Amino acid sequence: MQIAETGIPGVYVVEPKLLVDERGSFFESVRTEELGRIVGEPFVPRQINYSVSRRNTLRGLHSVTIPPGQAKFVSCVRGALRDFVVDLRVGSPTFGRYESNLLDDATGRAVYIPEGVAHGFLALTDDSCICYVLSSAHVPGTQIDIDPLDPDLAIPWGFTELPVISPKDRSAPSLADALSAGTLAEWRPRRA
Repeated sequence: MQIAETGIPGVYVVEPKLLVDERGSFFESVRTEELGRIVGEPFVPRQINYSVSRRNTLRGLHSVTIPPGQAKFVSCVRGALRDFVVDLRVGSPTFGRYESNLLDDATGRAVYIPEGVAHGFLALTDDSCICYVLSSAHVPGTQIDIDPLDPDLAIPWGFTELPVISPKDRSAPSLADALSAGTLAEWRPRRA
């Protein structure tokens, strides 16, 4: 597998090596020891979640306060997603910047998202299923939600009709409002 850092420090794209034959395909999604070596800290799964979405469903942008913090390893196990991450770490050289990747079940591409970075996606197919491997269990009251349609972020989701969005995501604060509230994490450069 290849693991490459994106333009946002600490966010990595994982490209598995597909083994294909007449039966179908096989790939390793992640080796946590290798991922931890590359990202500079251990990634120990504590919770695994799945969500299934119909085409044109927009979920996010979500993060978690520090503490407890939560790193994520996300992949699409069925269908296709336009996946986005947004750097919410105050003081980061890429604060407020986004990166996008296409995640689908054919390639097995995945994204590692460190603590302090928000995540969201647009389902491109009906019955799309995303898998979240999380470094911490859910703690009520610690989620940070950012308006996925915040005009200051100007994320190019690529929908051609109004997307399906939950009331919680629709009413989430802008990045500027979240910054004013003081709940965003501080930037911590990677340990050498």
